[in-house]
Amino acid sequence: MGTLKLFYELDADHFIQSKYEHIKRVVDGEQEDYILKVEASEYADHLKNQFIVDFPEIHRDKTYVDSGEMDVPGNRFPPVFFTEPSKTYRRDTVIFYVPYSGDISLLGLKPSTYMMNIESTVEFDENEGALIFKFINFHNDPELIKREFEGHLNRIFGTYDHLQEMINNYNDSLASVIESEVDRRKQKLKSTKSFLSGLGVPIKKRNDTAETFAIPKPKTRRKIQVAKPTVSRGAFKPEPTLDDKNYYEILKIVNDVGKNFERLPSVYAGKNEEDLRDHILMVLDPNFEYGSASGETFNKSGKTDIQLRHDSSVVFVAECKFWSGEKGFHETIDQLLGYLTWRDSKTSTIIFVANKNFSSVLDTVTNSISKHLNFESRQEDSDSSWFNFTFSLPIDTDKRIKLAVQLYHLPE
Repeated sequence: MGTLKLFYELDADHFIQSKYEHIKRVVDGEQEDYILKVEASEYADHLKNQFIVDFPEIHRDKTYVDSGEMDVPGNRFPPVFFTEPSKTYRRDTVIFYVPYSGDISLLGLKPSTYMMNIESTVEFDENEGALIFKFINFHNDPELIKREFEGHLNRIFGTYDHLQEMINNYNDSLASVIESEVDRRKQKLKSTKSFLSGLGVPIKKRNDTAETFAIPKPKTRRKIQVAKPTVSRGAFKPEPTLDDKNYYEILKIVNDVGKNFERLPSVYAGKNEEDLRDHILMVLDPNFEYGSASGETFNKSGKTDIQLRHDSSVVFVAECKFWSGEKGFHETIDQLLGYLTWRDSKTSTIIFVANKNFSSVLDTVTNSISKHLNFESRQEDSDSSWFNFTFSLPIDTDKRIKLAVQLYHLPE
């Protein structure tokens, strides 16, 4: 048995803010190389289980009742009773049990909106998992006692609902808050490392990087534990990456060229994959300058692929193919994924379609791509024949890459 002062013991806004500050301390306490390598979304899936709040659900519809006796001080009796205030009298008592699940101590939080006329103290039984409300049977009137109980519970729920909304909003925000904290620290560390690299002197290597990471015990039985994501060993080395804006601009130029192929079929009829690839390269290269030592920003590496390089690192890869059916489409994706490394995070598959029924090909692409073993999710389409997806890498399934599929109709 215990007692709790309802909506009184701690301000709910302060409680939530302290949780956010604790999250920041945990993220700041992670090893530098771990934060620089870990995927923010995967880390958030793990950490939010530690900070999610198990708000108590009151099961009003499962209320049950019992009776007993208790000693009542004379000053608590209605005026119609002739009692002495200093004495106690034995009276029948009706006891309501309202089951709950979750952390009942959270009902001590005071929300930003609350009712003032709540009786502040309530009894609860942790073994029974129930709130306890006792009403003295002064008048032997069950309807009167029932009305008193319902009125008391209604006053509690008026504030309970406001508190529940605050906690639900906090729980819903956890993933985005954790990801923001990871991104904040990641950017700060990258900025520091870039500054140190600019000094032109060797940077001291840290020797305190953890080799393994413990999985914390769940706080409640109902929570599903998400293991802390692991990262590759060794110190983090900054690698050039293609930002989303430039990635979109590259794809937009490819799309413009592809649409031009469709508008002038007689000019491009009979061209093979390499010829069409070279034409795309001819338009792409003058539009970008990305630090290539050779003077060429976009390069031909294989028979039909396009690469954007920065020094020795590849930051964008595209593969050009003619449509040969669902099997060939999946083989093209396999080929593309096969020579990507974790550094190559942004890609495109450019497909030329000679089939008369172009719509059927588009349907096959969108309906079959989810069957691929490395498919993760579909993002917002950029055009009626330009689709965007997220894939994992065969060599590192924890690494996510962006894959655009751009199709252009070039009937024979």
